[in-house]
Amino acid sequence: MWFTAHPSCRRTRKPGQKVMRRMVTYFVKRTLSMIPVLVGVSLIVFLSMRLAPGDPARQMLGPLAPEENVQEVRRELGLDKPLLVQYWIWCKKAVVGDLGNSLKSGVPALELVSERIGRTFELTIAAFVITLVVALFAGITSAVYQYSTLDNVVTISALFWLSMPVFWLGLMLMTLIAVRIPGLPISGRGGPPWTWAGLTHLLLPALALGLPRAGAFTRITRSSMLNVLLQDYVTTARSKGIRERTVVLKHALRNALIPVLTMVGLQLPWLFGGSVIVETVFAWPGMGRLLIRAVFERDYPLVQATALVYTLIVVLANYMADVSYSLADPRIRLK
Repeated sequence: MWFTAHPSCRRTRKPGQKVMRRMVTYFVKRTLSMIPVLVGVSLIVFLSMRLAPGDPARQMLGPLAPEENVQEVRRELGLDKPLLVQYWIWCKKAVVGDLGNSLKSGVPALELVSERIGRTFELTIAAFVITLVVALFAGITSAVYQYSTLDNVVTISALFWLSMPVFWLGLMLMTLIAVRIPGLPISGRGGPPWTWAGLTHLLLPALALGLPRAGAFTRITRSSMLNVLLQDYVTTARSKGIRERTVVLKHALRNALIPVLTMVGLQLPWLFGGSVIVETVFAWPGMGRLLIRAVFERDYPLVQATALVYTLIVVLANYMADVSYSLADPRIRLK
């Protein structure tokens, strides 16, 4: 005789538990995938600095220092050991948060980076806001008024900004805007961005960094909006007599943001990389300017610490962009 257990006696798994388990698995996989990236970047930066011409010990002591003193400093810094041994020693210290001391100042490299990271975030976030505001407004307008004169102007402008080198755009902004507007600074940081001095100092660097990316975002937004506006549910919403503004902003824009979010994850590395050039042009006291100075001074620990922090920021930004997909479109589920 066969007995079948009552459904109430069976062990069942609630749908919410299944979704939570998938989310935890996804987060763990994405977190573990960061480790090879960090290791790979640190190894490339480490070998690039060691194999490049120049001797940090000689630069610390000067060109007229005796060779015996230079060799002694090299032994103290561990530069006389094989490259793989040096890298292994650096990795063991980096795991516990010790990224070494600056060869120039003797201050811990992580401390110097932490002093500059907030200023780089100020510049990058301001540029990102400019990128999104300009791109969304221009892309949506261009899609709604397709093939019009306004559409042609927006398309040509987007291509113009996309082709613009960051350093040249920064110099042009200094020449065409800052020189002609009294009181608009062209270099340095005036304070927190919520103050007038801080905002005026931040304006030109943020424009130089954000406008070229706005061109790429505008083209993606326009293409995505055109595709969504042709969907059946948009046609149905219009047939119901819903206002065009509501159709565009409420029904079409949300689904059109999916490719834009994809671009966010891909373009954030460009913004952080471009901040190195912009900070140099505008003398902005951020991590990018610190990195350039460390490279010229052959400050190995400071270069490696700055590059590692840059990589970690980019990896985390891509991680957040991946997670945001499911929030923008309910059809997307973590697998």
